[in-house]
Amino acid sequence: MIRQDIRNVAIIAHVDHGKTTLVDELLKQSGAFRKNQVVNERVMDSGDIERERGITILSKNTSIRYEGVKINIIDTPGHADFGGEVERVLKMVNGVILVVDAFEGPMPQTKFVLQHALNLNLPVVVCINKVDRPEARPEEVVDEVLELFFELDANDTQLDAPFIFASAKKGIAYAELGGEGRDMRPLYDAIIKHIPAPEGDENAPLQLLISTIDYNEYLGRIGIGKVENGEIHVNDEVSIVNIHDPLKKKKVKVSKLYEFEGLQRQDVDSATVGSIVAVSGIDDIHIGDTICAPDNPEPLPFVKISEPTLSMNFSVNDSPFAGKEGKFVTSRQIRERLFKELNTDVSLRVEETDSTDSFKVSGRGELHLSILIETMRREGYEFQVSKPEVLYKEVNGKLHEPMEVVTIDVPEEFVGTVIEKLGSRKGELNYMAPSKGGYTRIVFNIPARGLIGYRTEFLTDTKGTGIMNSLFDGYGEYKGEIISRSQGSLIAFETGEAFAYGLVNAQERGELFVGPGTKVYAGMVVGRNARGEDMEVNVCKRKQLTNMRAAGSDDNTKLTPPIVMSLEQCLEFITNDELVEVSPTQLRIRKKILDSTQRMRAARRAKED
Repeated sequence: MIRQDIRNVAIIAHVDHGKTTLVDELLKQSGAFRKNQVVNERVMDSGDIERERGITILSKNTSIRYEGVKINIIDTPGHADFGGEVERVLKMVNGVILVVDAFEGPMPQTKFVLQHALNLNLPVVVCINKVDRPEARPEEVVDEVLELFFELDANDTQLDAPFIFASAKKGIAYAELGGEGRDMRPLYDAIIKHIPAPEGDENAPLQLLISTIDYNEYLGRIGIGKVENGEIHVNDEVSIVNIHDPLKKKKVKVSKLYEFEGLQRQDVDSATVGSIVAVSGIDDIHIGDTICAPDNPEPLPFVKISEPTLSMNFSVNDSPFAGKEGKFVTSRQIRERLFKELNTDVSLRVEETDSTDSFKVSGRGELHLSILIETMRREGYEFQVSKPEVLYKEVNGKLHEPMEVVTIDVPEEFVGTVIEKLGSRKGELNYMAPSKGGYTRIVFNIPARGLIGYRTEFLTDTKGTGIMNSLFDGYGEYKGEIISRSQGSLIAFETGEAFAYGLVNAQERGELFVGPGTKVYAGMVVGRNARGEDMEVNVCKRKQLTNMRAAGSDDNTKLTPPIVMSLEQCLEFITNDELVEVSPTQLRIRKKILDSTQRMRAARRAKED
């Protein structure tokens, strides 16, 4: 059976190349919204963090109707740290739309997502977006995309991919470069013509592969996937099986069934081959499970998700301010929340440690883990996290570490600084060439740990003009020790409230993270030392109130405004003997050992070892 009335397609691209804006226009022009309906920009980015940061974190399902055909669209993340989302949703679709910026051209994540699509033999429609940019170079970008297809060993059908030129912001597309566009019709036509209709056996036993899990406090867990064979009905008795877990076999009942219409889920009584559906009423459903007929429990193969490369410890907050700001503070609550995240995030790993108060959490990168921390923080959790560390492997008796390919675009004047900094972090220069607009493109191969703590430094070095993208490039031999931070910490000497008098003296030693009135405790990091070693400062020192005055001694004290660091900057700043204390209202950096005497003893022992 071939369902000519359906097309299932995923939109894939590098971050910021315009996927979500493109979906906005496809929805608007298909009549998914009323004429007087107020619609936000990037309507698919529904999460608070997604809207604030302008990035897609979770893949989203929607659908449009065009000339009697229902087009199911999956909007996917563009950041490499959320590549696991892209890998699994590709099992739901029969083709992809590859969106490429008309100025930037193919970037590292473009290569990553395209590689997975080609491996699954999915046909591709290439959309060169942002052709209205003043510096756009669509002809060159077309050549670069074709070179990428050759590099990734695309087959003949994939090499014949149609190219559509678009400005998602203006809502226009055209099939020929230089043509006149009025709407997105050329892209709709390309999808109908070049993306194959789903196939399957309507009369065979049911097989539905779950690729995404959603959660609703009223309905519980909701599994989303495509019907590969057979039919599914509400109130059906079905079996849950998993190809990676031969022991898993459970009979359950389908209580509700939905299909996607625009941005809404619509109740349906049944669904057949090719339909993307959401199934509720099954508590123990997970990504990779197959819902099948009880008399024929045959699991479908599921894509192997790439392994995590970075880990950090999440532990119970034990600082003097513990429990004052958070709603969920115990190890049981933190443990439950972390293991709950595993239900929806297939790229994450959570392991118990020797301590009942600490958990090792592994992910695909700093952003992947920091988004989890920020989400938990907003939910009312209070905890502390350690410095991110890479996950090593032993290959043939030798230590191997994760490597990254870093693509950097910087103005010519900053090239020397960038090469020097990455060279000191064991980076190897692979490629350097001038690109448009006075920029130079540099490509490095570098250990993943060499990038920890570098992004903020990079923005400072390039005065905010540099663009850096990285992509995991397998494991390579251990490159040796890397000194990532050249400055020490300024540490609070005692517990109390910071005063201007004490802060003025402390700021002579470096840059401060706290201002007057901030509550601090002994062992808390209150600033960055200008020198390489840690130093204790007394920011709680007050001026003695006496009636003795001397000329000039009462001049107004001049305080430099403190540096307010984001969560990512805190994670980049800390060293191995420091932690970030995370609560719903505050981010604090502290030493693992708060007592200065015990800290000095531990440092001495570490040197002797």
